Amino acid sequence: MSVVVSVRVPRQLKEKLERYGVNVSELVKRKLAEEVERIEREEVRKLLDELRSALQGRVDPRELSKLVEEGREER
Repeated sequence: MSVVVSVRVPRQLKEKLERYGVNVSELVKRKLAEEVERIEREEVRKLLDELRSALQGRVDPRELSKLVEEGREER
């Protein structure tokens, strides 16, 4: 299911986008998806940093990396 998201932009910007044939809907969808992906990667990086600090000297980093990869594949 989808939802409607609206945004107000300056008229001049909208006119330029139309003039250049930019599909605003697709552009916004793609950019929003990219932003969510960036945020999720940052969250994973922070979590891995915390785990690395907490487990330093206790777990083989290669084994931890393998577990993370397996978790990603399960999604």
